[in-house]
Amino acid sequence: MKRTKKERQTELTSRIQENPFVTDDELAKFFEVSVQTIRLDRMELSIPELRERIKHVAEQTFEDEVRSLPIDEVIGEIIDVELDDYAISIFDVQNEHVFQRNHIARGHHLFAQANSLAVALINDDLALTAKAAIEFCKPVHSGQRVISKAKAIRNEGRRTIVEVKSSVGKEVVFKGEFDMYRSSAKKEED
Repeated sequence: MKRTKKERQTELTSRIQENPFVTDDELAKFFEVSVQTIRLDRMELSIPELRERIKHVAEQTFEDEVRSLPIDEVIGEIIDVELDDYAISIFDVQNEHVFQRNHIARGHHLFAQANSLAVALINDDLALTAKAAIEFCKPVHSGQRVISKAKAIRNEGRRTIVEVKSSVGKEVVFKGEFDMYRSSAKKEED
């Protein structure tokens, strides 16, 4: 059933409110219109693009939760965090993050995403990387989205071991184990 522009825009607004992470591509397929039509609808409705929506949701949701560093210092966008347990971020690789010769992402950006995520999940006023063992598994190219998942796997007084895996699609592109120093010892839960 073909919707009128007004009906489509009303439903578009509702869908984005329900899921701010929905892409223009997904919306275009759902409404059976072009991506350009979705972009024009968003512009008319003053709905920001996906990247800005993700940033806004992250700032609203996690700004008061993340203690170890300001949310705007995390490389990538945090989309979920449970302090001292796990955290997830996304990083869209742009032209400024890659070598111009081969369009492969510079390793320090992938490391920075993983490292800042490991810091962000620590529930303490101070968290520093004491040591890291990392592995770059596959090259990442401009235009790809890297999803990093950090998990606290062990606590040893003022140290927390955090494992991070970064993927593009289903392919692991980066792995790391971060030995994080925290300013106060983590209290063991009963």
